[in-house]
Amino acid sequence: MPGSRAATAELDDYRITSEVEVQAYLQQLLDARALVTLSGPNGDSYTTLMWSADNDRHTLCFSAEDGDARLDALLESGEIVAVAYLDSIKLQFDLEGVVHVKGGHHSALNARYPRVLFRFQRRSAFRVQPLAAKSPVARFRHPAMPDMQLALRILDVSLSGIALFLPDNVPMIAAGVKIGQCHLDLDDDTSMEVSLQIHHVTAIHPESKGTRLGCELVGMDWSDRRLQHYINQTQKRRLALLADQR
Repeated sequence: MPGSRAATAELDDYRITSEVEVQAYLQQLLDARALVTLSGPNGDSYTTLMWSADNDRHTLCFSAEDGDARLDALLESGEIVAVAYLDSIKLQFDLEGVVHVKGGHHSALNARYPRVLFRFQRRSAFRVQPLAAKSPVARFRHPAMPDMQLALRILDVSLSGIALFLPDNVPMIAAGVKIGQCHLDLDDDTSMEVSLQIHHVTAIHPESKGTRLGCELVGMDWSDRRLQHYINQTQKRRLALLADQR
C-alpha cells in the first residue's frame, strides 16, 4: 500500500542497523544511567535502568522487581518496546528474548541486543558540532557594511538554527538583525541558501578572540531534507569515532 511504503521510507531515516552504532548508543544509555521505559501492546509499561550491555555476549541486563503486576503483565504480552532519552535524542528498540531472572532483591531482566535501533530527535533542540576536518562556513555580506564579504565558521547546527563564530577583528553584528541571503557550506555534499535572524550575541572566553552568534534559520523548506541528512550523518560519524576510541 502507498501509505505503508511512505511510512517505511520515513522510518528508514531514523533506523540504525550498524552493530557499532547500536553498541555506541547502548553504551551511552548505560553511562548516563538513563531511565528506560518498557511498553507492551496492551498499554502495560514498566520503568527500569540498564545495568549492563555485554558486547561479547550481545546481551542487555535491566533492573527488575519480583511481584510487580505491571512487569508480569508486560512479560506475558510477548512484545516489548524500550524507549529512553539522551538529552534531545529519543532511542527506541524492540526487546527480544526477554528472561526474568529472579534472585531475591536483585532480580533482573536479560534480553538480546537489538538488531535495529531507532533514533529520533526533537526538531528544534538537537544540535551537532561539525567534525573538525570539515570546517563548515556561512557566507554572507555584513549587514552594516554591504561591501564586506564574510565567511564565518559554523560552531553548531540544528534543524532550526546555527551558531556562528564572529572574530574580534570583524565589526559586530547586533541581535535582532536579519540576513536575507546566506550561503551555508556544510560539507562537500551539503550547501544551501538560507536567511538568518540573529537572536543571541554571546561573548566566548577571552582566549577565543571572538563572539558567538546564535541564529535562527528563517523560512526553511521542511520538505528539503538535506539539513536533516547532514545532522544525522554528522552524529553517526561522531558515534563511530567514539566507538573506535573505546
